[in-house]
Amino acid sequence: MNAPVTGLDPIAMPQEFQDCFDRQRAAYLAAPEPSYDERIADLKALGRLLRENRAEIVAAINADYGSRAEFETLFTEYFVAQESIADAIKHLRKWMKPQRRHVDFMTYPLAKNRVIPQPLGVVGVIVPWNFPLNLSFCPLAAIIAAGNRAMVKMSQNSQALAELLMRISPNYLPVEKLAFFADGGGRGPAFSSLPFDHLLFTGSGATGRSVMANAAQNLTPVTLELGGKSPAIVAPDFPLQTAAERIVWVKMLNAGQICTNVDYVFVPEGKQDEFVAHCRQLIAKRYPDLNAADFTAIIDQRSYDRLVATLEDARAKGARIVNLAEGQTPDASRRKFAPHAVLDPTEDMIVMQREIFGPILPIKTYRDRSEVAAYINAHDRPLAIYPFTHDSDTRDFYISRVMSGGVSVNEALLHVGQHDLPFGGVGASGMGHYHAREGFETFSKLRPVFYQGPLSAIQMMFQPPYKGRPMKLLQFMLKMRG
Repeated sequence: MNAPVTGLDPIAMPQEFQDCFDRQRAAYLAAPEPSYDERIADLKALGRLLRENRAEIVAAINADYGSRAEFETLFTEYFVAQESIADAIKHLRKWMKPQRRHVDFMTYPLAKNRVIPQPLGVVGVIVPWNFPLNLSFCPLAAIIAAGNRAMVKMSQNSQALAELLMRISPNYLPVEKLAFFADGGGRGPAFSSLPFDHLLFTGSGATGRSVMANAAQNLTPVTLELGGKSPAIVAPDFPLQTAAERIVWVKMLNAGQICTNVDYVFVPEGKQDEFVAHCRQLIAKRYPDLNAADFTAIIDQRSYDRLVATLEDARAKGARIVNLAEGQTPDASRRKFAPHAVLDPTEDMIVMQREIFGPILPIKTYRDRSEVAAYINAHDRPLAIYPFTHDSDTRDFYISRVMSGGVSVNEALLHVGQHDLPFGGVGASGMGHYHAREGFETFSKLRPVFYQGPLSAIQMMFQPPYKGRPMKLLQFMLKMRG
């Protein structure tokens, strides 16, 4: 059990946090290693929770947003969560199987090595508001598959969903295995200060640093899924219209409020006006009315005002601002924000300094791919990069020369939805992985176990005094190893 260090400023702990942690810790100690059958039953219960409450879940997320496209909730959250659970069920037996590891026969005759994945204990999950179902249930699939118990703190902007999950989850899994909590009144620091056996946080880099500092008081290992400015790069060989189609789809999804969204795009010099023209045509065709239900609202007024200020800052500093939904007047009272392109952005603009998290797309031009790589590498490592090219040399250039958390080639975002690929950031965009087998292993202790054979050659050969036979044998072994 992790024990907090002393000498640091105490954080007031809500009693419900502490009580739940104590109950889950006690339950873990009483039964530290659930069987395969128990884990499968728990995963199926998690799936039933989603299926049997689908309409209420969709309605709750819509209420939290003010207006959230039903399709986006079902496709990006509900469907992905169900698929994650199904994938864990399908592969669990293989994931749980102990791994055989090599043993040096000369030194350890008849011995064997195994790596046994075992549950860590109690895992904490801090969930953001932008995909509250996806980013709670996808990790839960891995956490429960690994045999752990979980406490999940929802965002302050997900009150309706949090209240729903708090009410219904005990009908499917006892609180000793799974508990949801609403946020409010700044309870995040207290939650991240609990002595979890692992803590997963998804959110901003600034908050991630605070979470990591709180967790460090208990030496709690953390997985941080942060954000950053993920670029798309359109190579000269790739059809500009196709690139625009795929980038606009992602940029408008959830009104751009996605940590792996295209934050800015590189297009070949002289092609930006053509690219913008394609974007405007697409918006007119796909979103003829931004006030309709298919276009998601910005989550709250503060975020809406931040986007307005970001555009004004770019305009004041010389950028060309293009409304991609020309002729439309979004309903500001419902926080519907029109998509905009920012042309000729400079480094002193807020739009190039911070993660945008909205339907604003800066467009940069370039002459040479080395110029692109140098620009990206001069900034924090992004959560993803999106090269658009049919040329394998250009594709591999960006994959090898630009480090990022993940890559989608000729698409954006979709690597996140691949259940057999790990997902995670690097550097300022995060640390650690979940999804796929890597998720199961993140929430497991991969415990190395050495099994001695009938006789111990080490005990027989290397008893002191070492002068004489033990030293001669060791010198021989060293000589054999070259």
